[in-house]
Amino acid sequence: MTRSTRTHARLLASVASAILVLAGTMSPASAESGPLQSAFSSAATEFGVPERVLLAVSYTLTRWEPNLTSASGGSGPMQLIDPDLPRTNGKGDAPTPSASVRNERGATLASAAAATGVNAGRLKKEATQNIRGGAALLAGYARDTVGGTPADASQWYGAVAMYSGSDERSVALGFADAVFAVISAGATRKLADGQTVTLSAAAVKADTTTAKTLTLVDRKHTGFDCPRQVKCRFIPAAYHQNDPKDSGDYGNFDLARREVDNLDVRFIVIHDAETDYQTTIKIFQDSLNYVSAHYVIRSSDGDVTQMVDNKNVGWHAGNWNVNMHAIGYEHEGFAIQGTTWYTDAMYQSSAALTRYLAAKYGIPLDRGHIIGHDDIPGPTDTFVRGMHWDPGPFWNWGRYMELLGAPIVPTATGGNIVTIRPNFATNSPQVRDCEGTGQLVPAQPTSFIYVYTAPSLTAPLANDPYLNTGGTDCANDWGDKAVTGQQFYRVETQGDWDAIWYAGTKAWIHNPGGAKTVQTRGTVVTPKAGLASVDIYGRAYPESISSSRLTRYSLPAGQAYVAYDKVSGAYYEATTFNDLDSYRLHTTPTEFYLIQYNHRLAFVRASDVEVVGTP
Repeated sequence: MTRSTRTHARLLASVASAILVLAGTMSPASAESGPLQSAFSSAATEFGVPERVLLAVSYTLTRWEPNLTSASGGSGPMQLIDPDLPRTNGKGDAPTPSASVRNERGATLASAAAATGVNAGRLKKEATQNIRGGAALLAGYARDTVGGTPADASQWYGAVAMYSGSDERSVALGFADAVFAVISAGATRKLADGQTVTLSAAAVKADTTTAKTLTLVDRKHTGFDCPRQVKCRFIPAAYHQNDPKDSGDYGNFDLARREVDNLDVRFIVIHDAETDYQTTIKIFQDSLNYVSAHYVIRSSDGDVTQMVDNKNVGWHAGNWNVNMHAIGYEHEGFAIQGTTWYTDAMYQSSAALTRYLAAKYGIPLDRGHIIGHDDIPGPTDTFVRGMHWDPGPFWNWGRYMELLGAPIVPTATGGNIVTIRPNFATNSPQVRDCEGTGQLVPAQPTSFIYVYTAPSLTAPLANDPYLNTGGTDCANDWGDKAVTGQQFYRVETQGDWDAIWYAGTKAWIHNPGGAKTVQTRGTVVTPKAGLASVDIYGRAYPESISSSRLTRYSLPAGQAYVAYDKVSGAYYEATTFNDLDSYRLHTTPTEFYLIQYNHRLAFVRASDVEVVGTP
């Protein structure tokens, strides 16, 4: 066996192992299948696709969930892609971009509509038709690669690689490998709507020669920046000027010389991609998407692809001030599905990478610096409502911090700083999928506790003025959720309830016996004497640039908040394409504290506050 063959075999084995963990104990005979299982069977028969191939492709993309819409514009269990993609604003230093951008590259919805005779609207909304569309595409890809639709599943490797939509060799073939690993391991899963879908394990050896007719390219670099124990490669994100007449219209990152140019790296930002691994890589390779992260991490085996050099500034956080100082990771999966995608292999790989980078850049291993996308403040009023909420309520922050060697444990025996730390395994508050089905999410472990307006479980939940939801159980309603590792100043205790300063108000957390928090040390700031309140900022810029206070927030006199950092205002001016020597770092002596304000971090001017203790 050659070295490459052994590596390939190890990859398939690790993916298969992860699938078995995700699937649980297989019991196809007792599984209660529903209409979705029948839809896969019918579509496979209609279009001549082996049913196990169709099931495995869908499982790899969506874990069979019928109602998912992804960041790539994909919809349904087969992720048919609409060319009218939502335009992102990962940079976070420009007006909100237009609602959508027409991008024909990789669009499959129209092709599926033509192949099935079903209009695009139905293909997007009806799971049965979506599966038919995916099956029709696969059948077409099989005819392209092997000249027909063979009954032998092993002959579909090339067609599956085509379904990835990627022309990157390692990505397209990696997707096909993952699909055939699912076929070998089998899977069964109870979906959010209660029905069960099952794929029985089968010993199918993929015929990789069926992919030889594909035109695939290898853009890999050798200079990836990863620890030895992590399987890593480098595929560059797009760096391209989209409009030849506009040097400010480009994607998907900015050139820099971090940290040689005094632009220090302070944060690791944890994202979930809201799509699958290969599509995430493809998104970052298209400059019309205006988004990138430094690393992409696969669910099944923790495979890592670096896409932006760490010296450069990725567009991932939606807040330029954070992007300037951050390295971002996209984790494959969908936040609303949580533990379905967040595997131990993913946690292990991601944490190993964070340990390595934190040591390299001197990043503190705490939740003020190892943060989620949902921790990042909107830079201005315009941005706050649209800021993302990933990696979501089901990311296991306690486990992650343990893997970093920085577990969330008591560091004080007194004082009033409390750090959120519910027992992940037993903490499963009600959560609703308000961006999708509107239904309750099946109970599963979570990393947050609800924040109330009064010490009662029947009291309204906290309401963020930018969201104006009134407080809800929606997964995306971050305004009423305090997350593992976040620190707050405790004001009062009433029985099983603790009052904390939260978003400028006194709010309450249900904390019987102190079981959901630990007491910790930290720096606490409060408005200086004589000030009725202090302004809150979503970024720490020099006065010449304007930090733009968040007008619906304030820090009133008498309230206290935990501060993580004291930093000088800075702004990295990189507004044109490929002109690194003209880029400039603007600085100011004005200092800001980074504080835990509510669910998100925020900045206050150091001159407005005083330190009242570091208990």
